[in-house]
Amino acid sequence: MQHAHHAAFESLWVSVPLILVALVYVRGWVRIRRINLETIENWRVGSLLLGLFLIWLAMASPIAALDHELLTIHMVQHLLLMTLAPPLIWLGAPLKPLLHGLTQGLGNVMSYLFRSLPVQRLGRAISHPAVCWLAAAATLVGWHVPSLFALGMRSGLWHTIEQVSFLASGFLFWWPVIKAGQGASNGSEWPILLYLFVATLPCDILSGFLVFCDRVVYPVFSSSPQSFGLSALEDQQCAGALMWTCVTVVYLIAAAIVAARLLSPHRSEEPSILQFESKGSAVRTDRQEMEAV
Repeated sequence: MQHAHHAAFESLWVSVPLILVALVYVRGWVRIRRINLETIENWRVGSLLLGLFLIWLAMASPIAALDHELLTIHMVQHLLLMTLAPPLIWLGAPLKPLLHGLTQGLGNVMSYLFRSLPVQRLGRAISHPAVCWLAAAATLVGWHVPSLFALGMRSGLWHTIEQVSFLASGFLFWWPVIKAGQGASNGSEWPILLYLFVATLPCDILSGFLVFCDRVVYPVFSSSPQSFGLSALEDQQCAGALMWTCVTVVYLIAAAIVAARLLSPHRSEEPSILQFESKGSAVRTDRQEMEAV
């Protein structure tokens, strides 16, 4: 059954911004390559575009319309928004291409805004690993409390808030991991492996509860027609198993990549994917060079 918040006109507000972000990013990437400014590898472009596609798949695609019928589809949405899309977008080194893809005036304004002291202080505060971990854990556990879950299922507005919170907390959660894998190895990045291990605990507890519980936790799915031949309880067990497997595999892969990079003897320092140029005129200078080209 098609629900109001999955109607075509409501999917448009997700699709259009994602397309605009993709176009601005690609435009900036092309302009950077044209004047050879710290050229961003092709695979990073593909990574970011794939991340944007996964967001669209979770929030605006025809598959998303099934989330009121199957808890498994609902869980797929959460995994796409929190576990898969954010790290892919971070790996796309999004900041510099996006700034160079904007108009000159808007790009300079955004650059100065992000370099301002209040914004940098806020960024340091919310990017602390403890804050990132707590935000992700609270979002995951909170929205799976039956009363809040039911609220998101009843209200299109709250459903959107739920999805946005999963995406935002996913970006926060993955930032320390991506940063540890891309910065120079000075020994301080090793705790990120513990960070990833501890992050699996809330997921394991929730998914284990869904798999082994002998009753339907979310009654809204009890009244839904049996889709794909699954009963509500079987659907719940499938959703829990999917979450358990996906989170474990993704976190193990991330931990292995971070550990391999930290152990690499030939590893050189790479610039942060969100690093700004130190001089206030850097972005403006780059743009002037582009205009000359």
